[in-house]
Amino acid sequence: MSAKQNTRPFEEYESEVRSYCRNFPTVFTTAKGSFLYDEDGKKYLDFFCGAGGLNYGHNNDYIKEKLLAYLQSDGVMHALDMYTAPKREFLEFYEEKILKPRGLNYKIQFPGPTGTNAVEAALKLARKVKKRQNVFAMMGGFHGMTLGSIALTTDAASRAGAGVALQNVTHIPAPYMFPELNTLKYMETLLTDDHSGVDKPAAIILETVQADGGINPFDAEWLKGVRALCDKHDILMIVDDIQVGCARTGWFFSFERAGIVPDIVTQSKSIGGYGMPFALVLIKPELDIWEPGEHNGTFRGYQLSMVAAKAGLEVMLNEHVEEKVRRQEKLIAKEMEEIRALAPEKIKTRGMGFVWGVDFWRYDTQGAMSKKVQNLAFANGLIVERVGRGNTVIKVMPDLLISDEDLLHGLTLLKDAVKEAIS
Repeated sequence: MSAKQNTRPFEEYESEVRSYCRNFPTVFTTAKGSFLYDEDGKKYLDFFCGAGGLNYGHNNDYIKEKLLAYLQSDGVMHALDMYTAPKREFLEFYEEKILKPRGLNYKIQFPGPTGTNAVEAALKLARKVKKRQNVFAMMGGFHGMTLGSIALTTDAASRAGAGVALQNVTHIPAPYMFPELNTLKYMETLLTDDHSGVDKPAAIILETVQADGGINPFDAEWLKGVRALCDKHDILMIVDDIQVGCARTGWFFSFERAGIVPDIVTQSKSIGGYGMPFALVLIKPELDIWEPGEHNGTFRGYQLSMVAAKAGLEVMLNEHVEEKVRRQEKLIAKEMEEIRALAPEKIKTRGMGFVWGVDFWRYDTQGAMSKKVQNLAFANGLIVERVGRGNTVIKVMPDLLISDEDLLHGLTLLKDAVKEAIS
């Protein structure tokens, strides 16, 4: 960081809770497409992507044009859940262009504008429908930081911040944790053994690819098994598509590859189109038993987010992003194999679509090696996040509109950082 960059106001006035700025210590000023720029004019290729909130890159021209036009027209900005033209247009577009072509039938709820609020709404509704308190969640899952969603989350540091007991959740070993354990049979046993000591849940919630848990894709057959288990035992299946939805896995909904239909789906992050705060809960119609206002929030259905969300979906469809991701996935997989080959006994790579991880757990369970790689990459103009147990995994998450050239350049920067770190 140059001498002219002034970080004193952040360090003096902002809470110690600040996080990402400690990993990327520069003052950013502008952003476009796949790149961020700091006060010194240095250019950074963004493989962090707003933690999944910027699937269409920074300041996409098409979405920006729609936002500016709406602002210039003095369109309604804040309307709680009243009827508005942007809401009508979004609902109709989402129904006709996203749900119907996939054979899906969901009611759409607008909770507060964050992912964790979508999860809270899903939990509340599931418990109301089934009249049960318990929920099954996967070890390694991350679902948010408010009390209901943090009870689902298994990261010890995140849970410690709650300050109260986190209850009414049974955590199930994720299928990758113990290859010798049939986790579907394990859940079946919990449900049928009268000595399991576990209350029957209202729902099972999961990410089809655990992102912050260390980039762990769940097998399609296993996901089908969870759907069948839920059907057999009258349990709701909730898919948290907040980070890995919106085409990041190569399908708009991450569960499409398994050919299943969840009962409830949560969306946020990139559904906002432009990095705008927005969240949805998709609910099978027969489950929509809310009383008016039973779950609410002052900023539910923020109007500018609806404009951006519709425009973002138009970009996704017009640019054939799902097909593009599935094609470029092969480029990423090839580069990931080359990174793994640098130290095949110690480096593991895994992922799908545009969400991949480089796991250094076998070097250091406390994340020293991954931190070194992150720092080297940042110094060379690449932004990547660390996730997983002990933060040992480098998360690779480019924007979905990135060019082949920039994608390969970023992967080369990462490979060079790994080479230097392990040498």
